[in-house]
Amino acid sequence: MIDRRRLCLGLGSAAALAGPARAASWADGENGLHIVVRKSRRKLMLVRAGVMLHTFPIALGNNPKGTKRQEGDGRTPEGRYAIDAFNEWSRYHRALHLSYPNEEDIARARAAGREPGGNIEIHGMPAGYEDVDPPFFPTDWTDGCIGVSNRAIETIWKNVSLDTPVVILA
Repeated sequence: MIDRRRLCLGLGSAAALAGPARAASWADGENGLHIVVRKSRRKLMLVRAGVMLHTFPIALGNNPKGTKRQEGDGRTPEGRYAIDAFNEWSRYHRALHLSYPNEEDIARARAAGREPGGNIEIHGMPAGYEDVDPPFFPTDWTDGCIGVSNRAIETIWKNVSLDTPVVILA
């Protein structure tokens, strides 16, 4: 005769082991949450498993065409990065630091005899602009970062984690 209590405990243990594996596969890889930035469209999108969850208008560096080539050029980089730090005490309303420069960025800058720069972030608005939440930004105003409204950075902040992939496209 089968001991029902042991059978239920055994099945429960098996389900508990299978549950986290499903959750991890949903959170990682192609199904994982990632950020896509379309510079030409001035949009930042949160995407999971090919489904766009949120879209936000963005402002870019004050010299937005082309990828960042060197420190101080006012351009926003293009390429594949990841969130590598959360900065709650930024001079802007919250900031997500990106892993710029990557190896390709460093090589490109050094080949030109330049430094690639750094401190590229997705951040909210500066003090005094807390209530600005436009359907689009009429001008680019960052030094190369990706600027969003404070409402947008709050939503992004709550949905991402360290190592969330960020793809910045022209």
